Amino acid sequence: MRLLPWASPEGKPCYLVGDGTGRLSRLADTVEAVQLGMAGELLAHAADMLADRKVTSAQLRFLAARMAEALRDVHRIAESRGARLDAPERHDPGDDGTPVPEA
Repeated sequence: MRLLPWASPEGKPCYLVGDGTGRLSRLADTVEAVQLGMAGELLAHAADMLADRKVTSAQLRFLAARMAEALRDVHRIAESRGARLDAPERHDPGDDGTPVPEA
């Protein structure tokens, strides 16, 4: 199951069952890419704002709220991708790609 990068209207997590090659899976990949890109842009904007001594507390609160949203998105993406990793198997560098079971 894949945790999707959006929630239901009730705020509950949405999952996709499949092999990861369908239209919905590709849409989820696109949404994740957009979310990650927006988080990166927000970080750059935050650096600029924090360097500006004229920024108001209201502007900083707004920035903090957007950063919390971006962090929530990035956290969901990390959870989703981490869950899709095949944890019981590992590959040694330089090997032929054959999975090696965990000890």
